Amino acid sequence: MSVHEHHRRAASRHLKMAVITASDTRAAADDESGRLIRELLEAAGHQVAHYAVVPDEPERIARAVSLALTACDGAIVNGGTGIAPRDRTIEALRPMLDREIEGFGELFRMLSYQEIGAAAMLSRAIAGIAGGRLIAALPGSPAGCRLAMEKLLLPELGHIVHLLGLGV
Repeated sequence: MSVHEHHRRAASRHLKMAVITASDTRAAADDESGRLIRELLEAAGHQVAHYAVVPDEPERIARAVSLALTACDGAIVNGGTGIAPRDRTIEALRPMLDREIEGFGELFRMLSYQEIGAAAMLSRAIAGIAGGRLIAALPGSPAGCRLAMEKLLLPELGHIVHLLGLGV
């Protein structure tokens, strides 16, 4: 079956998602990136079943994602994907992954390069599968989240759901 046929068959499938913001400086009231991700998911017909803001601490991030995945089909984490000392989201999530979707990070950095230039190489954004569930780690910037959501995740969520046997 071609990718286009998969997309046609999977178009009506939707995910029950978690959105988690990893930040020492944001709270729910001023979490622009988390709000943007939730709005984009819901506009695409997906359900946001869990939302949290957690500190940039690997143990707290991993615990929040693990908890969310008990009730959700996937989790999108934003923040902590750069190279600053407190950017530890990748260290929290990579050990959880059974399989990494390498193309996600590669494509994100390529698309980001087209918008912001060489600084795109500083992003460590990743996506993968953990226990049959999707995990994606996006940067904390609203522009980076919008790029990842609109160009990569939203166009493929139905296909991912189909391939993993998830969704409603």
